Amino acid sequence: MQKKYDFLIVGAGLYGAVFAHEAKKAGKTCFILDKRNHIGGNVHTEKVADIQVHRYGAHIFHTSSKEIWQYVHQFAEFNRFTNSPLANFKGELYNLPFNMNTFHQMWGVTTPEEAKQKIEQQRRDSFVDNPRTLEEQAINLVGRDIYEKLIRGYTEKQWGRSCHELPAFIIRRLPVRFTYDNNYFNDSYQGIPIGGYTAMVEKMIDGIEVQLETDYLADKVYWDSLAEHIVYTGPVDAYFNYRFGVLAYRSLNFETELLDTDNYQGNAVVNYTDLETPYTRIIEHKHFDSGTQPQTMITREYSVEWKLGDEPYYPINDEQNSMLYAKYKQLTDAEQHVIFGGRLGEYKYYDMDKVIAAALNRVREVLGKE
Repeated sequence: MQKKYDFLIVGAGLYGAVFAHEAKKAGKTCFILDKRNHIGGNVHTEKVADIQVHRYGAHIFHTSSKEIWQYVHQFAEFNRFTNSPLANFKGELYNLPFNMNTFHQMWGVTTPEEAKQKIEQQRRDSFVDNPRTLEEQAINLVGRDIYEKLIRGYTEKQWGRSCHELPAFIIRRLPVRFTYDNNYFNDSYQGIPIGGYTAMVEKMIDGIEVQLETDYLADKVYWDSLAEHIVYTGPVDAYFNYRFGVLAYRSLNFETELLDTDNYQGNAVVNYTDLETPYTRIIEHKHFDSGTQPQTMITREYSVEWKLGDEPYYPINDEQNSMLYAKYKQLTDAEQHVIFGGRLGEYKYYDMDKVIAAALNRVREVLGKE
């Protein structure tokens, strides 16, 4: 019997929106469900006091793919925002990523040669063959001063674990630049959609039915009966009712405040790298768009332990969780009419450009088969 839709898309984030857009363009019928009360997933933005607020933390679009950059420009015009975060260590300010400005602030050095010598000397003093912990690995890469002031506290807050306990593989490398360049990303293209990400996603799914505040898994049999194919972007272990156990994540809490000042910290992102400050960073949203509004919105971001029922943000791709995901991956491969995609569906940390590329590749593959 012919079903009502070609594709039921579970999740209105970037993966689901791109998939739905391309499928509709190819003449397919689509229906989108989302548990939240808004579209856009974690890139959702909303206007408060005339400021576009990034509800789930800072999202800065960056890519080296000309194809992906042109693709997103179908749906939004982008500003020229360059991500240049600051680190605040007990009131001392340092530029990120680690570059000549950072080294000058740290040691007073002015030339690349002086900076290299300083880092090399510190690495030599504490070098460990075959580092087993994140601490040993970080000191091997950049020396003790940068580790103590700019890595240790921030990392321990992010992971909720001591750097003595965290495995070395978490930081295989640390980008170090011997130029005075505060641009965080090395990608060719960077910016933020003017008018916010939600408006961009709205354009992607224009003309497609959407139902919000709906839990697909709570009535899976009914929803499955409506469509030939399911595109599922929720947690992969939840789809299989946690058959092999629960995959672990880190979660985030956000504390957002409207302040009666036109400029709180002078920068979009400031990381707090000491352990005593409970939050990992403060985002000042108006600076993503060079705003001149009379008020400002700030968000303090806290990294927290995740438990079932909390919002999952960062997959913990350690050995144990990777082995567990491999079992679920075998189940996903056996599902005939279900496409698993995105950060939760594939248990994978994805930058925005990579998730768009993955969705494009998958939808083209599926439509090609048809």
